[in-house]
Amino acid sequence: MPVMTTLPARPQSAAVPAALLRRFDVRGPRYTSYPTADRFHDGHGATQHVPHLRQRESSEGPLAVYVHLPFCQSICYYCGCNKVVTRDKGKRPRYLENLLREMSMQTDLLHGTHRLSQMHWGGGTPNYFDLDQMQVITALVRERFEVEADAEWSIEIDPRTLALDTVDGLADLGFTRMSIGVQDFDPQVQRAINRIQSEACTEGVMRRARAQGFRSINLDLIYGLPKQHEASFDRTLDSLLALAPDRVALYNYAHLPALFKPQRRINESDLPDAEQRIGLLSMAIERLTQAGYCYIGMDHFAKPDDDLAVAQREGRLHRNFQGYSTHADSDLMAFGLSSISRVGSSYAQNVKVLEEYYALIERGELPFKRGVELNEDDHVRADLIQQLMCHFTLHMPGFGFRHRIAFEDYFHDELEAMTPFVEAGLVELDAQRLHITPVGRFFVRNICMAFDRHLQRAQARQGAYSRAV
Repeated sequence: MPVMTTLPARPQSAAVPAALLRRFDVRGPRYTSYPTADRFHDGHGATQHVPHLRQRESSEGPLAVYVHLPFCQSICYYCGCNKVVTRDKGKRPRYLENLLREMSMQTDLLHGTHRLSQMHWGGGTPNYFDLDQMQVITALVRERFEVEADAEWSIEIDPRTLALDTVDGLADLGFTRMSIGVQDFDPQVQRAINRIQSEACTEGVMRRARAQGFRSINLDLIYGLPKQHEASFDRTLDSLLALAPDRVALYNYAHLPALFKPQRRINESDLPDAEQRIGLLSMAIERLTQAGYCYIGMDHFAKPDDDLAVAQREGRLHRNFQGYSTHADSDLMAFGLSSISRVGSSYAQNVKVLEEYYALIERGELPFKRGVELNEDDHVRADLIQQLMCHFTLHMPGFGFRHRIAFEDYFHDELEAMTPFVEAGLVELDAQRLHITPVGRFFVRNICMAFDRHLQRAQARQGAYSRAV
């Protein structure tokens, strides 16, 4: 069982010294899993993952489901997602058919009735598909799983291509949470990233979703985009706070044009430099916390009465590929192009190329391409990183007892690596407890990196990560 801890409603201080942001501005993983996805390898595919599905018992607890719908009508230059950009809606039926076949193939491997506690649809743009097509997917989910009464169903939305009556249909299908991409409201920034989206468009979707009873609405912002500066981003924050979303995700733009071709269309001279980016982050943290949002962790903020903030205060917060979750740790079955599953000790990722996905499914083969099998040390470190990412406090003797290790011996080098964080006031450390301070929470990625054995063995690969600040 996780160590339970009661957290304050929000950080005791919103002030994050710029000197600390500069000092710890390094690249590192986001820890939606451990080991992280860049440690997956081609030697772990369907042959290795399928036994975990067959062996899973319904008594092991509820499942989470992720559905990847990768199509978009237009390209956003900043985007690093695996997507298919096309205006040809005639491509939808073949993807839907293969997605449903994959869902059936995977769930056929399970024994007994398995409960579903959460489901997330991501993209791409899930609302690229129409309501009738979405209904077919949700019908199969309800057929194959026992959906819990309080299950969280969330969906990512592009409001630019969403008819308002579709919001009504999503509520009827059972969705309870919506995440809306905004990134920035400034017209110059929007032109630079090829995403023109008015405030009225976003507000209209939010108003309709609230009228339809959505429990939580999240808005995404990105700092570090081309043409951004403090005055323009301050205006974007004005607009966001006026809309009063239940949650805010504040992401750092990772400019990796060697990996993501659309980013090559961004003029690098338009990007804010390190000092400007830190200024944008500092301003956003201060304004969001002063407005009453709780800092959840990583890049996420929530109103004190939102389910996410309540889950954190009650020690129920969890983190997985869907981000922070209000539900306990659970196995994850993922469907669709490039999606990542975790069942038991196995992570498995589907192929990333659409035609390869189709070819495998149409031959009756599961599309698992790469993954990793967790060993005993991975399980220990995954639990530790989960505790720090979600609860910011670790009772070391209790953790050691649970995993049958002598904590100080097992993590001797890692505890030594805490020294700079302790000296900077980000970590408090004694014989009983490792506690991340309120300011230290903004650097939780950096702190977790010290416990990541895979990362320490492959330092040269950090260039593929986004910056921690």
